[in-house]
Formats: sequence, C-alpha cells, structure tokens
Amino acid sequence: MARAALGWGVRDLASAAKVSPDTIARLERGETLYARTIDAIRAALEVAGVEFIAENGGGPGVRLRKATT
Repeated sequence: MARAALGWGVRDLASAAKVSPDTIARLERGETLYARTIDAIRAALEVAGVEFIAENGGGPGVRLRKATT
C-alpha cells in the first residue's frame, strides 16, 4: 500500500532502499526477509513521506505525511 500511495513501481522502491527489485517482490509476496532489509525498505518509504500507523483496533496501515508549508 505504501508503494502504491507514492506512485512508485517496484524498481523505484528498490532503488530508494538500495535493494534488488526481487527483494521487493519477495516482501510483497510475504516471504521472510532479514530485519535489516525490512528496516532499509521502511526507512526509504518514511523518507519519501509515508507514515506507518500502528494497529489500533482497525489493523495496521499507512498514510502519506501531510505536506508542511
């Protein structure tokens, strides 16, 4: 969901996170990845403006950070 919210393709996220496109595909299929790989992907998404929302009864989610003016 986060990648789609940014309008990024698999290669865009892979480049930003400095991982291979195959790694992003594995993540999206739900395969197990190293914690440091997940951290790199999450960090890349956060730098791009994604906020991760903790599960609060409705399940975890993501949203785009509001633009600061």
